[in-house]
Amino acid sequence: MIDTVNPIDTIDKAMEFIYSTSWKGSKLDLSRITILMELLGNPQKKLKFVHIAGTNGKGSTAAMLASILTEAGYKTGLYTSPYIHTFGERMQINSIPIAEHELVKLANQLQKHVAKMTEIQESPTVFELITAMAFLHFYQNQCEIVVLEVGMGGRLDATNVIDTPEVAIITSIGLDHTVELGNTVEKIAGEKAGIIKPDGVAVCYPQTETVERVIREKCKANNTHVSFVDKNSVILTSQNLDGQYFEYGAFKDIVIPLLGKHQLLNATVAIAAIYSLQERGWNISESAIRDGLKKTKWPARFEVMQRDPVFIVDGAHNPQGVQMAVDNLCAMFPDKKFLFLFGVLTDKDYKKMTEILIPHADHFFAVTPDSQRALPAEDLATHLKQHVFVNSENIVICDSVENGVKLALEVAGKDDVICALGSLFMVGQVRECLQSL
Repeated sequence: MIDTVNPIDTIDKAMEFIYSTSWKGSKLDLSRITILMELLGNPQKKLKFVHIAGTNGKGSTAAMLASILTEAGYKTGLYTSPYIHTFGERMQINSIPIAEHELVKLANQLQKHVAKMTEIQESPTVFELITAMAFLHFYQNQCEIVVLEVGMGGRLDATNVIDTPEVAIITSIGLDHTVELGNTVEKIAGEKAGIIKPDGVAVCYPQTETVERVIREKCKANNTHVSFVDKNSVILTSQNLDGQYFEYGAFKDIVIPLLGKHQLLNATVAIAAIYSLQERGWNISESAIRDGLKKTKWPARFEVMQRDPVFIVDGAHNPQGVQMAVDNLCAMFPDKKFLFLFGVLTDKDYKKMTEILIPHADHFFAVTPDSQRALPAEDLATHLKQHVFVNSENIVICDSVENGVKLALEVAGKDDVICALGSLFMVGQVRECLQSL
């Protein structure tokens, strides 16, 4: 039960409040978040947003946009999920995560409203509660604009309680959360496109023809102007382990520290969104765009953690994301096999992910991510060993993520490449292990 009597005076009590709703998990429905925001005075209606939905690339695109807007001098909120190391990463202002004492204050403010809400309907989900806290945090700190990442889907996601945003963005769409969103990319696209509202502006990552059709139909129905980034307009000029240099339209010598072909397209989506903001009167200079992209920090997204041997950490957790990671590895390290530190959740399509990785694997180090939904390392290893073209001696069951990192480093030669992927719940632990070496 949620405590409605005792004050929340520590971060532990604040976290207990956040996670102590009468039931947990996802429940796609806007009724509860609408009631909660009304009880709070609808702070989200007093803010301006860039709203971002998609299967992959939401967080990277959001991070780039927030960095640009901060460089342009705007007090910029950033709302993302999940976090890598600390809960405060989920809501940031000008790249600074929310402080623990601010979370405690917000928890106190929401406690009585959640109690009242429980009396008239049902308590909010964990994600709805966190989203409400973020809106209140950004409003109380007078953010001029908020870059808002969807949690799941779009149409019925808690973030979609906002009115028409300054720009709606749809990133790459693939199959994920199929139980909740649908079993085809077209159905999923329809859910993602639910963030498109009347008389708005939408900017989209390049999509397949059928997905693009779904988005265009949604935009037409809402009198929304839409543009899709042309993937052929992006020219990679050079890349190394420190970043990528590329050209896009009139822009030459653009630098981003994020690696991978998909990040070039995410960057151009961010630039296209900035163009739309400029047309709506936002004062964003070319230097702010360049500096913002160059200074973007987004950990655990094809991030090079060390170089001898090369150890890459990537949050890919669905087949599309894993395919992108493999494509990036093969582009940067042609003719190599890789050592994969691999952990997955049971509700993800890990069988398809495995099929993608196997042809490129020299070793697998199976680990259990820190989640109740995690597939045990033993079960993952059993699945891997069912493939006759995988050397079972090269499949190592690790009793912890820390042990997996240690074993992978022991096996790897100085010219080898290790890549940790499969779950965002795992890669934060991997980063901490490597940073402590």
